[in-house]
Parts: sequence; C-alpha cells; structure tokens
Amino acid sequence: MSLNAVLDVDLSALAHNFHALEAVAGAPAHPVVKADAYGLGAAPVAKALLAEGARIFFVARVTEGEVLRAALGAEPVIYVLDGCPPGAATALRASGLRPVLNQPGQIADWLGSGGGPCGLQIDTGMNRLGLRPEDAPGPFAGLELVMSHLACADEPSHPMNRRQRDAFAAVATRYPGAVRSFANSGGVFLGPDFAFDAVRPGVSLYGGGPEGRPDDRLKAVAIFSAPVLQVREVPAGESVGYSRGFVADRPVRVATVGAGYADGVLRSYSPRGQVVLNGETRPLLGRVSMDVCAVDVTGLDVAVGDRAELFGPRRRIDDQASAAGTIAYELQTSVTARVPRRYR
Repeated sequence: MSLNAVLDVDLSALAHNFHALEAVAGAPAHPVVKADAYGLGAAPVAKALLAEGARIFFVARVTEGEVLRAALGAEPVIYVLDGCPPGAATALRASGLRPVLNQPGQIADWLGSGGGPCGLQIDTGMNRLGLRPEDAPGPFAGLELVMSHLACADEPSHPMNRRQRDAFAAVATRYPGAVRSFANSGGVFLGPDFAFDAVRPGVSLYGGGPEGRPDDRLKAVAIFSAPVLQVREVPAGESVGYSRGFVADRPVRVATVGAGYADGVLRSYSPRGQVVLNGETRPLLGRVSMDVCAVDVTGLDVAVGDRAELFGPRRRIDDQASAAGTIAYELQTSVTARVPRRYR
C-alpha cells in the first residue's frame, strides 16, 4: 500500500474506450496524446493504444512529438498540431513528425525546406489555429490530412456544430485523397456525418464524458487516490484548516488525507469537493492545503492508511470537475509530477 498520493492508469479501461469511440464514430480513432496524454503519460498510453490498433497520433508541440517518437519507434504517424513554427522544419524531419500547417507562412516554410507528408488545419469558426476557408490554399505536394476543430461539441444542440461541419465538408472537397478529420471527443457523439474519415478523441479516451458529465459508454482510466494520514475528533465550535474555512456546528470526525494542491487537488474543490472513502462519498471540509485536505468521516469506520479516491470509477472525473468549477481536462492535467503514475 502506497503512503503517497498515486495516479493509477487502467490500460484495460483505455482500450475499452478506444474501441467504444471507434464503434460510435464508425470511423478510425486517431488518439490525441498531447500534454503527456492529458497527464497520464504519453509513452505508456500511446504504446497501449498502438497495441489496440491505433496508428496515427496527435500531439501539440514538436518537443512532445520528439519524445513520443523515441518511445514508439518509426512505425506510427505522429502529427504536431502547432504545425511548423519558425525554425522547426529540421527538428520535425529529424523525428519523422508531420506538421499540421495552419498559416501561409508555415506552408511556405515547410514546402520551401523540402516539404514532405503534412496536414492542413482549416479554421471553421473557432478562431484559434488554422486558415479560414476563404484563405485555404489549393492542393499541394505532401498533403495527407485536412482537419478542423469543433468549438461547441460538448453542447450537441448548439447550431455552431452544424455550421462548422458544413463549412468543413465544403472546403475539404478541395483536397481529394487527403484524410478528412473533424470530430474531437464530443464530436464523435454528434452523429455519423461528423466523423468523416477519422476522429481525434482526447478526453473521452481517458474517461471524460463528451458533454462534461459521466457517460456510461466510457470507463474511468485515471484513478487518483491518497492515504488517510490522521483521524481526529473535532468538537463543535472548532474549525478545520486555514482561515477557519469550516467551523463545526456539531462534533465532527475528520480524516486528514495526504493530497493537496501541490498534488493537483484544486483549492476550488472547497466547499463542494467530495471523495470516496471506504465505499462512501464524503465531503471535503475547509480549504485544501498544499499537501493535505480534510474529509468529514463522521460515523464512518476509517483508519490511518485507508485510501480516498479523489476521482476514478467511484467518483467520476466529470463530477469532481463540476464540484471544482472546472472541466475534466483541467482536472486531469493538474495532477502534478509529485504524484507517481502506476499502470495496470
């Protein structure tokens, strides 16, 4: 039993989600493993997905691509969503990475430095990365992928989804032979006409629901847990934590759990955060500290060494994120390097 906070990564649940997403989409899934696979470890996650049949991966940065290439070897295709930043063409080629070109200068730099396989991002309304449809170039040598990104996929009824989809479908006709990729995690669930040739799931691979709430078709991949360090009785009228964040109006039994904001337990959990401890969902008390948090265990049989699940299969990450006023993406990527990852 670990004496520290731990992030367990359930690779069988990851495999389940990968195949479930492909089944829903009716198209191949090209996993997004940027930000160290959303904090779970890009190399072990991508290796597990490679074993399940994934052959194309997406990262955000050139440096992420270099690390992933070293881990996976020469076989899989790795696209870099940043494209070809100034001076990056040599590094991209050295690691066999494919830039997703997103502005005219990048296209010129990539082709001018020798070209090669690449992607092209079309901005259909998000105004983040990519060329507007009216500025999209004609076909050029090496173009193997054309993509765009949904802005409101977590809101299935939002009219922008259909506007973006139709804009992408129209501009993609300029690039016959290129793989068309449009749907992110939320987009996978919007219907078959959003899938095109391939989908790019991210958070839903790791158990996050497509609409920001748990989805029974997906399993929890990340299990963030921490041990009980101490159990104490707090009399009525006394407080718990900094700034008297909680004042007991009755005698309360409190467990101090060994994870705080230095581990990724957000301070914004207070006052609505909950954990699962010995089979029961219990509220956090007071403010989260750097290294610990306090849990109300009144009436519960709890001992030092018992483990609290901060998120996982019994406390889904979407629910915990909602309690913290954020989203599953931020919550999972907030788990810090101090917390060891274990793969099972």
